[in-house]
Amino acid sequence: SEALFLAMELAKVSDMTKLHQAVAAGDYNSVKKILKKGLCDPNYKDEDWNDRTPLHWAAIKGQLEVIHLLIEHGARPCLVTDVGWTPAHFAAESGHLEVLKTLHALHTAIDAADFFGDTPKRIAQIYGQKSCVAFLEKAEAECRDHRCMAQQQGLPLDQRDENWDAKKRELELSLPSSSQSTNKKTSNKSQGPGRFSNHKVRRL
Repeated sequence: SEALFLAMELAKVSDMTKLHQAVAAGDYNSVKKILKKGLCDPNYKDEDWNDRTPLHWAAIKGQLEVIHLLIEHGARPCLVTDVGWTPAHFAAESGHLEVLKTLHALHTAIDAADFFGDTPKRIAQIYGQKSCVAFLEKAEAECRDHRCMAQQQGLPLDQRDENWDAKKRELELSLPSSSQSTNKKTSNKSQGPGRFSNHKVRRL
């Protein structure tokens, strides 16, 4: 029975890896097949790819049908990478407006900031995605309004990655010192888009 359990666990890991690969390749049929088997967690974070979930890959590739499929099978748009990027950050970077519209319609936190304090709107500005910036201007306000209404009415919202707070603290502690981190952030901000080339290596 122990061997069977181990085999099942290995199959899950294999399917998780296959799911990431299928989504990254935009292979809708394979994604559907893997999800239907029910062996894999659609919210699994791939540590080899900076904690990206399959939904992050779908947002990067602009795969709307795959996004809907993942959501139907329990994928959570609030989950973030190792630097706090949501699927919306990746969609904003790549200019996938329809993906942003879909995520916003699902009441995701379209205004969530990453570790560096940048929201998807800021990322869209940095990468010159003007239509995304215009949409996110409006979407951010709507997101805040909906969040307030949900809080007042006691409605549940899935907008937080439970593991991110701990990861964020780890990142903050890994910085040389709080004063240096403040200076670093200030100097990085003044560099504009260039600073992302350093972090892009870790994200891609």
